[in-house]
Amino acid sequence: MNVLRSLLFYAGYFLAMLVCGVLFVPVAPLLPLSRRYRLLNLYNHFIIAWFQVTCGVRYDIRGRERLPEGPCVILANHQCEWETVYLQLLKPPVCTVLKQELLRIPLFGWGLRLLHPIALDRSKPARAMRQVLSQGKSRLEEGLSVLIFPEGTRVPPGRRRRYNKSGAVIACRAGRPVVPVAHNAGERWPGRYWVKNPGRLSLVVGEPIETLGRTPEEVLVEVEAWIEARLAEISEIPRPTAPETATATEKPTA
Repeated sequence: MNVLRSLLFYAGYFLAMLVCGVLFVPVAPLLPLSRRYRLLNLYNHFIIAWFQVTCGVRYDIRGRERLPEGPCVILANHQCEWETVYLQLLKPPVCTVLKQELLRIPLFGWGLRLLHPIALDRSKPARAMRQVLSQGKSRLEEGLSVLIFPEGTRVPPGRRRRYNKSGAVIACRAGRPVVPVAHNAGERWPGRYWVKNPGRLSLVVGEPIETLGRTPEEVLVEVEAWIEARLAEISEIPRPTAPETATATEKPTA
């Protein structure tokens, strides 16, 4: 049954990508940025709803009322594609830090490019870090929130990586709050396996963490502690007590 549900989901997934790419992408560059987000995010709304209907997923979304009024830096754990889709809808307009290769995907990548992401070249980590810090601060000053996955790559449920402080640095430099987000989406939408799993998908938005007068290290410690505590509560797979050490061959992704 899960296989049949997943096949149905992907049929709608790729059809929606084709339709939105043909109808929306040519029009989007003509629109102001805020209206462009609303138009292109119709695809995201569909995918989130279609996943729920076809794959037997029950959403438990908590804490959206905690989001601050102005731009902020959203730091979330990264398990699969679902959160990259949903978090675009959490506080639009939002600029996502992502891997450069995604912009090369026909239709999907073209639309993504129109949303002013920060696209990183993973083969040049030092340059990528400088790009995140400079462009992230600029995006906040333009009125966009910034979405960063501090683990740097997808981490399957039940595993843990050390958090990167770039998001906390951006927030501290811009004097903007950090909003932590925790979810167990990888248990319903496995990151490296196409068959989806029915059940409850939980996402929790935390209280904004102020950054004025604080160091990025202090902010990051608070963010990681909050996310890990929430994951311990909502995850069906037990959480490890300490992060794994990345191997020399691993590269960060968005």
